[in-house]
Amino acid sequence: MKDKKDQISAKEAWALNKKAIAYWWNIDRRIFISTAACNIIKAISPYITIYFSAQLIGEIAGQHRPQELVRIAAIVLIATAIMGLISAALQRWKNAVHESIFYINRKQQLDKMLSMDFCDTDDMDVQNLLRHIQEGDNWSGWGTTRVSGKIFSDVITAVTKIIGAVALSVTLFTSQVPQGNMDFLNSPWMVVLILGIMMATAIISPMLQVKGERYFTEGCADEVKRSNRIFCCYGHMAIDDKSRSEDVRMYTQEVFCIEKSNANAWAGKDSKISRYARGPMGFLLGLAVAVSRIFTGVAYLFVCLKAWAGAFGVGYVTQYISAITSLSSGVSLLLSTWGMIRTNAIYLKDTFAFFELPNKMYQGSLTVEKRSDRNYQVEFRNVSFQYPGSQQWALRNVSMKFTIGERLAVVGQNGSGKTTMIKLLCRLYDPAEGEILLNGINIRKYNYKEYMSIFSVVFQDFQLLSLPLGQNVAAAGQYDNGWARQCLEEAGFGPRLATMPQGLETCLFKDFDNKGVAVSGGEAQKIAIARALYKNAPFIVLDEPTAALDPIAEAEIYAKFNTLIQDRTAVYISHRLSSCRFCDRIAVFHEGSVVQFGTHEELLADKNGQYNQLWNAQAQYYVS
Repeated sequence: MKDKKDQISAKEAWALNKKAIAYWWNIDRRIFISTAACNIIKAISPYITIYFSAQLIGEIAGQHRPQELVRIAAIVLIATAIMGLISAALQRWKNAVHESIFYINRKQQLDKMLSMDFCDTDDMDVQNLLRHIQEGDNWSGWGTTRVSGKIFSDVITAVTKIIGAVALSVTLFTSQVPQGNMDFLNSPWMVVLILGIMMATAIISPMLQVKGERYFTEGCADEVKRSNRIFCCYGHMAIDDKSRSEDVRMYTQEVFCIEKSNANAWAGKDSKISRYARGPMGFLLGLAVAVSRIFTGVAYLFVCLKAWAGAFGVGYVTQYISAITSLSSGVSLLLSTWGMIRTNAIYLKDTFAFFELPNKMYQGSLTVEKRSDRNYQVEFRNVSFQYPGSQQWALRNVSMKFTIGERLAVVGQNGSGKTTMIKLLCRLYDPAEGEILLNGINIRKYNYKEYMSIFSVVFQDFQLLSLPLGQNVAAAGQYDNGWARQCLEEAGFGPRLATMPQGLETCLFKDFDNKGVAVSGGEAQKIAIARALYKNAPFIVLDEPTAALDPIAEAEIYAKFNTLIQDRTAVYISHRLSSCRFCDRIAVFHEGSVVQFGTHEELLADKNGQYNQLWNAQAQYYVS
């Protein structure tokens, strides 16, 4: 069970669930309208049958007039048929509306991630928060999904049941027993006693049930979510994850995966939930059922005694028993729902903490000048940076300037700060110290989206989508066919394009199109380069752009490097130092600092320099 410090007050729980209702109301109010209409009709329908059934039984036991029996039977059949049709239509509408809740929720989360500062989306704490929200939803629909799909529905059903039951059972307590041995049933104190017993049991039973269920919803939540996470990872590894399937097959990792999944099964005989079921949880849930039976017994006893004493006819016995039973059910459901509201508030607190994460990165307002001569200059001036939560400097006192039209190579060992420099250049992060200037102005002052528009980047872990080739190149639904084709040809993809059955309209991969084509790693890299060229931005950043290319394709890229880049300023990150010979200047990073800066010949001439060591470390494998 959760500690008291982790529990949420009733006031805060109610406020969080109200906030969730407002959240869904603003997205699609049909969720609540369809739910209310459907559940009200469903809750009312049984009372129509109860009322007329009581009339029918009373007529049979009393005057049993044929015409009246036919009339009541006809009303029951017609009313039942009409309510059934209305209920079915409303249920279909409700199902159609609710079908999209999961996807709407995911879209809201995705929209939030895309609107957040990149430094926050890259933060492990934020990612863990989102994962926790999604695991609660996947596990048992906790969070905003629980409010729209369960809590609101149960409240409407419970309230409707209670109102209907009170309307049909009020005469049970007002009808008088004729004078005699049973007239004590007319006493107001008897009514208070019976109502007190029934209300006490109606309240105690759901309270016990909620307390028992909390052992599962709260006490086992972490274990269940961890188990589900492990199952989702290992249970589908050999089937869903194509990048791992070869390793799974070659090293028989499926045995390990099964063992790992079984060892972390949340419902095993030695699991926490099993111990709770054999102990306090099982006891409380069993006691809740037993207490609810006391309510039923008291209701039956009181109704039968009054009927036996002559307070009403036998037909009303059915009406009152059914109404009071439904009243108990409604009260229990309402109280159980309140327990659900308290539990759900724990998940809602995390949900709204995620949605309300503020954007702290200054967006700027200056317009980036659109220059036909691409005359942009970027300068790093004493820039230092630490990743959130890290005590180590990823960059320290970096100063350098990009000359217009220059090809700058960035080299260094893994972890030396090369990719961090690119993230700062593209303003995915802001420096902790120092500043980055565009044409002499701090880049923080420029409109954020306009500033990002001057960069085309091929990241090392780029992604292609299961969409037509042309749309992948343009990163848009509509594109310039001629320009997309030219960019693909410049990137070396021309021969492969000529073999594609539908040209630029050929779908990549087969996720959505059986006629889609698969591309190799090298071909995918060429498409990514073409995408960067298509954007036609004045700065182009290439992070290991030839890592997946064969030597011939790589040589072709290098041979027309100047044609590819044209008058752009290019920043080229590579571990293959032979590619640096195609660049004008080279920045050598080491432990977060620029330790050398110059041309290939200048840096190679420094026998004690870092670049010379890196060059010779690679060259030794090509020299006899």
